[in-house]
Amino acid sequence: MASPGIEAEQEPLLGDRTPGSREWDIIETEEHYKSRWISIRILYLTMFLSSVGFSIVIMSIWPYLQKIDQTADASFLGWVIASFSLGQMVASPIFGLWSNYRPRKEPLTVSIFISVAANCLYAYVHVPASHNKYYMLVARGLVGFGAGNVAVIRSYIAGATSLQERTSSMANTSACQALGFILGPVFQACFALIGEKGVTWDTIKLQINMYTAPVLLGAFLGVLNIILILILLREHRVDDSGRQCKNVNFEEASTDEVQVPQGNIDQVAVVATNVLFFVVLFIFALFETIVTPLTMDMYAWTREQAVLYDGVILAALGVEAVIIFMGIKLLSKKIGERAILLGGLIVVWVGFFILLPWGNQFPKIQWEDLRNNSIPNTTFGEIIITLWKSPREDHNEGPTGCPIEQAWCFYTPMIHLAQFLTSAVLIGIGYPSCNVMSYTLYSKILGPKPQGVYMGWLTASGSAARILGPVFISQLYTSWGPRWAFSLVCGIVVLTILLLVAVYKRLIAFSVRHGRIQE
Repeated sequence: MASPGIEAEQEPLLGDRTPGSREWDIIETEEHYKSRWISIRILYLTMFLSSVGFSIVIMSIWPYLQKIDQTADASFLGWVIASFSLGQMVASPIFGLWSNYRPRKEPLTVSIFISVAANCLYAYVHVPASHNKYYMLVARGLVGFGAGNVAVIRSYIAGATSLQERTSSMANTSACQALGFILGPVFQACFALIGEKGVTWDTIKLQINMYTAPVLLGAFLGVLNIILILILLREHRVDDSGRQCKNVNFEEASTDEVQVPQGNIDQVAVVATNVLFFVVLFIFALFETIVTPLTMDMYAWTREQAVLYDGVILAALGVEAVIIFMGIKLLSKKIGERAILLGGLIVVWVGFFILLPWGNQFPKIQWEDLRNNSIPNTTFGEIIITLWKSPREDHNEGPTGCPIEQAWCFYTPMIHLAQFLTSAVLIGIGYPSCNVMSYTLYSKILGPKPQGVYMGWLTASGSAARILGPVFISQLYTSWGPRWAFSLVCGIVVLTILLLVAVYKRLIAFSVRHGRIQE
């Protein structure tokens, strides 16, 4: 029986456990309890580091891409950001299947090692004489492949917690993920103080500057994560009531373990939840992708300003998300996960609706800078290249404002800063609510059976969203501008709300559906 001395530790993490409830009567030794939650918390850390690996460079990819390869444009930026998710989409089902039949240490260790190696590659993308943008594309793709371990993390936590513990533990997982999104841009903003030049280690051709220092930190943290997993992670599995189940991953058999309950999974609910999760990730991926180009176009920020200011904005949204995750743990007990998911989608729609351009004020056009630095008898492309190559003793990073090649800059009103910040706050409320509720519902729909493959497909659907979101928004934004781009996003969110309403009654837990537990 778990010791009363650790009851205080149970309370904030697991929620209420009152005498007389089925949860209170679960037989679990103190040793098993400690081992189970140490392992879960190690995976919280792994989730945190995985999200840091994505967000620590998200604000600097665009200026770094422009610095190392002048042939890169905003459209290619979408592919670079999407490559992370493409790698994750491919890896997630593989690691999920692997984790169903082998100890979870194996896919976790291999995946993190791949991420460490990819981060080191990213630090050297400036070295080749040409095609640097493609080396960056490969590096980010491999980091994403390593991040496929998110499926293993979610399946482990879903299988190692009871139904009553599930929402809380999933909220904690999302809070750790959000904390990674907070500290990633914060680290990037701090490293921005190093500047673009930084220092160079000539012996190994390593440049340590505002672009490479974050990934080197990520590689170091990845090594520490591998060490913790190898030393502390143990295999645990419980059913929806919290009783230990037989575990194909567990090294030691136990006579006290019970068989996994049998029953069919509601495949309609599974597919619908995958679609919902896809849309939730899609809309946030396109938002974080467009933040830097949008603010540089609308407010004429330089590359260094964009990295710093947008990093601060995303960090603030991360803090907001952690607060939302903590509130969800309490709110879900009162109104349920489905209602929170519906409310979150509505808030997201309002956020993107506010982001639509309006008014008579237009963004600054880069043509003004080009006119002031005119070079006779040269093409527009040659002017741009000359400006990038010219010395900048005055620390001017070249032309700022909305690029003249984007025709919509001349007739689309600017998005005011207050308008943008209000929208960001609303999206920062809706996204974390939808995110944690969608895969909490998903894990409950699947029940106590091994969830590695199913979680792999869920992570793959989210990765597909992170592929299509950046590509969708970068292409549409470049060609048609923010009015068309954000109008279509509003339409997508409306269709998603209608889907949720249609399947609302089917999004219930496996044990509730089969009458084993009252909802």
